[in-house]
Amino acid sequence: MPSRFFLLPIASTLLVLTAIVLRAQETGAPHLEKRGVTTQLIVDGKPFLMLAGELHNSSSSSLEYMKPEWPPLAAMSLNTVLTPLSWELIEPTEGKVDFTLVDGLLSQAREQHMRVVFLWLASWKNGMSSYAPVWVKQDTKRFPRVVHNGNPVEILSPQSTATREADARAFAALMQHLREVDAGNHTVLMMQVENEVGVLGDTRDHSAEANEAFASAVPAELMQYMKAHKDSLDPELRALWEENGEKISGTWAQVFGDTARADEIFMAWNYARFVNAVAAKGKAAYNIPMYVNTWLAGQDTPPGDYPSGGPQPRVGDIWKAAGTAIDIFSPDLYAPDFSGWSRRYHRAGNPLFLPETNGGAQGAVNVFYAVGEHSALGFSPFGIDQVFVPEAAAPNAGTRPRGSAPPTPDLGTSYKTIAQLWPLIQEQQTRGNVHGFILDKGHPSVDFNLNGYVVHVTLDEIFGMHAENGYGLIMATGPDEFMGAGTGFRVSFRTRSGSPHIGIASVDEGQFKDGEWIPGRRLNGDENDQGNYWRFDPWQVRIEKAKVYKFD
Repeated sequence: MPSRFFLLPIASTLLVLTAIVLRAQETGAPHLEKRGVTTQLIVDGKPFLMLAGELHNSSSSSLEYMKPEWPPLAAMSLNTVLTPLSWELIEPTEGKVDFTLVDGLLSQAREQHMRVVFLWLASWKNGMSSYAPVWVKQDTKRFPRVVHNGNPVEILSPQSTATREADARAFAALMQHLREVDAGNHTVLMMQVENEVGVLGDTRDHSAEANEAFASAVPAELMQYMKAHKDSLDPELRALWEENGEKISGTWAQVFGDTARADEIFMAWNYARFVNAVAAKGKAAYNIPMYVNTWLAGQDTPPGDYPSGGPQPRVGDIWKAAGTAIDIFSPDLYAPDFSGWSRRYHRAGNPLFLPETNGGAQGAVNVFYAVGEHSALGFSPFGIDQVFVPEAAAPNAGTRPRGSAPPTPDLGTSYKTIAQLWPLIQEQQTRGNVHGFILDKGHPSVDFNLNGYVVHVTLDEIFGMHAENGYGLIMATGPDEFMGAGTGFRVSFRTRSGSPHIGIASVDEGQFKDGEWIPGRRLNGDENDQGNYWRFDPWQVRIEKAKVYKFD
């Protein structure tokens, strides 16, 4: 076993001696790969979907506390846990790192056959700097703070080279350790670098160093990026640039206007350069996917009321221009417009990963949409260690009490269902053959093209019963054949020309066991509205296979 304590920097001779062995161990290491029309997380040579949950901030700071938490997490059908690792616990004394907590968390996860994503809470967490070691916090000359109204606040300045280098050294040591202890297991799938970065309480840093930088010319590499990517820039950023004369040089205020938006763009550049530098140092030690997460802004919320400079969609291009070490920009998505925010983050070059989102009933619904419609790499409700809700035992459709209400959606049931379908989903999403959806009274239907057909999905209704909510996914699995899962909706098919007519040949419910389809009931009569619709009633989440036929 490697020593749990050693001095920084790690001796280069040790790296040389172990390089060949470690490189061999890294075969199959987690990485992102473009396959067909989508990007997938590949682990041990196979696509992996993170059906995950994030722990509360302080849970994983104690191995004793975490010991009884793992079995209930596994019972919820999670395959991955997102867990914080704080700089203050990894390097409590400068130059001396302690990986006892890291090794213990990995051991506990492996006992439950779980994967892990570590969250590096270092210079910033929720915009503030409370997770930095005390030796950083107390030395404000070496590690300067952001200044508001002439006063330093508890936010480390991204302008500081010393802070960036100290953070990066500790992160690189952590990644080197993970390479040594985990490259043969691949328990760790990804790393989150910092957490919800940005200035809170003001639009930007007003320290002397920041003021000087703000009054200086916008870096040439940023202007070159914007000029080269003009046609694909976020619409808000492009409009702001054009409104101010589309200049290719000048100060931040001259190029982007003397407004809070210019302040936000300035901070985005500085945070992005800092975080990319930290991530790059970590990747040099152990190259696995790395992402940053975002505290989302409200529609009319000014910068500073949310962390100004974090990777909001409207400054995403600024982050891209600042470096390439960050693989994914992710939303912490609690906002009501789940589909809208998902679309804004799932754009060219940026796969969708949801490291923080709502759990419970809402999460049980949203995960179908995220995986089905946006090929999400993973879905992770926050505070999962205090949301142990027993799975609802959905009654059989034929025996439910008359007038009974549909059961509350359950996250564990959704995870189990999607896990069964994952071998099919991973194959069909590379061809664009999977769609997910969420239906309610305000959005009662959706159409999409699939397998040569126009697929029309609406809220389920029969015999005067009208479902109020529905959710699920549908994929093409062969000529005239479809697989679906979910509840509360019904499906009809037509060709784009409207001729010939399309009929339902058969509908079978079933399940997958060890990747093999095990059919159950052949659904007919009331269960498919006398052959008119492919139905998923609102009383249970089901997996069904449908075949269709054409007739004149």
